[in-house]
Amino acid sequence: MKRALITGVTGQDGSYLAELLLQKGYEVYGLVRRKSTQDYGQAEHLKDQIRFLYGDMTDVTSLVAALQVSKPDEVYNLAAQSFVGISWQQPVATSEINGLGVLYLLEAMRMVNSKAKFYQASTSELFGLAAEIPQSESTPFHPRSPYGVAKLYGHWTAINYRESYGMFVATGILFNHESERRGKEFVSRKITNAVARIKFGLQQQLEVGNLDARRDWGHAEDYVRAMWLMLQRDLPGDYVVASKTSWTVRTWIEKAFARTGVSLVWQGSGLQETGLDAQTKKVLVKVNPQFFRPAEVHHLEGDPHKAEEELGWRRNVSFDQLVNRMVDFDLAQAALEAQVHKS
Repeated sequence: MKRALITGVTGQDGSYLAELLLQKGYEVYGLVRRKSTQDYGQAEHLKDQIRFLYGDMTDVTSLVAALQVSKPDEVYNLAAQSFVGISWQQPVATSEINGLGVLYLLEAMRMVNSKAKFYQASTSELFGLAAEIPQSESTPFHPRSPYGVAKLYGHWTAINYRESYGMFVATGILFNHESERRGKEFVSRKITNAVARIKFGLQQQLEVGNLDARRDWGHAEDYVRAMWLMLQRDLPGDYVVASKTSWTVRTWIEKAFARTGVSLVWQGSGLQETGLDAQTKKVLVKVNPQFFRPAEVHHLEGDPHKAEEELGWRRNVSFDQLVNRMVDFDLAQAALEAQVHKS
């Protein structure tokens, strides 16, 4: 039986990865921070199948202890301050967790278990002001947020440990991947949650930032499978995981409303743009300047050719299926909430 240690196990990716590894017969350990009230997050349904270990990405001693207890064959580093918007408000904390945290974990591994295979969760935000479309493993990096800069430090630290110490270190440059487990502060889930609540009269409108930002979106279930595939190879590498298609935030909103039967028409442009219900002319979507980034990332679209060729990876969930699954999930949640309000 293989043993795996997952940092960030309570998040979207961590929970899907834990499910995958459990299905494959792994003994799974998850690193969690100590809180006054224990919160298993998205891994709540797995709490009896995972062995949770207390630790913190900024505390090397706790990382060493977690490695000594878990004795992992594979380590998946998914822990992060994962919301780009907050990184401008908390740049130091973001840098410590997303950047230095990678260094602390790799140094702990080098001391305790240097033979374990290591996966580093990198991000399309490394490309930021992208020099080319689509972006591949050879595209120059130009991060545009404290989050992206910190992730770039972690990315190069991972590669440095591979090259300096001969450790098996793989990095996945994953483009936007969403799911029903996505936090509601992220634009994808913010949209589907708002659309569902508007449908049931629980919310009046959705406020968003840059409607024309383009992203390459996929489902997290597909993307965690790529993480696992990277650590099954004989030699480590760096891989872009993406769909090679991109959609605007505007299109996501339109598809989400269409799933509920509501047709939108747009009025105005830029910061004055609003989305109206085509029948009632009621304002359902409003652009709010506070949701624009200080430095915008306009177009991210990845080329997964290397991952497809070397890993045999393919995505199973299309963009339309992703939107529909998330909207349907949030419609079910909103229906329950509406029932509570009525009773």
